[in-house]
Amino acid sequence: MNSNEALVSVEWVAANCDDPNVRLIEVDVDTTSYDAGHIANAVGWNWETQLQQDLSRDLVSPEEMKSLLETSGISNETKIVLYGDNNNWFAAWAFWQLKYYGHDNVQLMDGGRVKWLAEDRPLTTDTPSHLKGSYNVPEPNRDLRIYRDELLQELSSDNLRLVDVRSNEEYTGKFLAPPAFPQEGAQRAGHIPNAKNIPWGQAVNEDGTFKSIQELQQLYGANDIDGSKDVVTYCRIGERAAHSWFVLTQLLGFEKVRNYDGSWTEWGSIVGAPIEK
Repeated sequence: MNSNEALVSVEWVAANCDDPNVRLIEVDVDTTSYDAGHIANAVGWNWETQLQQDLSRDLVSPEEMKSLLETSGISNETKIVLYGDNNNWFAAWAFWQLKYYGHDNVQLMDGGRVKWLAEDRPLTTDTPSHLKGSYNVPEPNRDLRIYRDELLQELSSDNLRLVDVRSNEEYTGKFLAPPAFPQEGAQRAGHIPNAKNIPWGQAVNEDGTFKSIQELQQLYGANDIDGSKDVVTYCRIGERAAHSWFVLTQLLGFEKVRNYDGSWTEWGSIVGAPIEK
């Protein structure tokens, strides 16, 4: 997928938000933002309660994803357009999950909530009423995800490139987690051996839109990430890593990129796992 297929503009959304074949979904870090005001006809997804399981640390099950999509008025043929606050951080995580569960007709609104608000575009507090969808969830695309045991086995491979998308303070072991999320730490600080530190936010302009393809190629190419090797992205719980996964796969067209969503909260707590600072 190239960037023209993976992204839509705020202008496109403004012109198509009433289309019954398009479903706008807002996914925010701040889960109160949607209720404070959202784009007309957009459905709000809560990343804490609707995009992960409650008891087991995992993505929602196929059955839970089916229920979420259907109650959002989504069927298999529906075009989904995601957007959110914080430069589409959690919107990209939802994008990755939808791709994992086989929904190909999904895009991000370039610039997200930040750009929409900056342009003083209208918001509503009305909750939309959409007819219930009918959804058949296919088998997950397991090529988009890697588990810790697989990563431990592949760690010494010359064909693997690791991208740590956290802040430099987390990468170097100064912080276990961002100060705003102290509950999502690990037993040890640092990074996975040989990982390159390319913070996720470096892929985004000040207005919330993604940087140009040339700029992104330079950003990753300078760190020996050029698509010629398998890539694994990781962060703290997998959401920032999904944003970088989006950049690498959907904008730069890299073919084999997997998100290690266990990420540092798991790796930093594994007995015997190798760590660097």
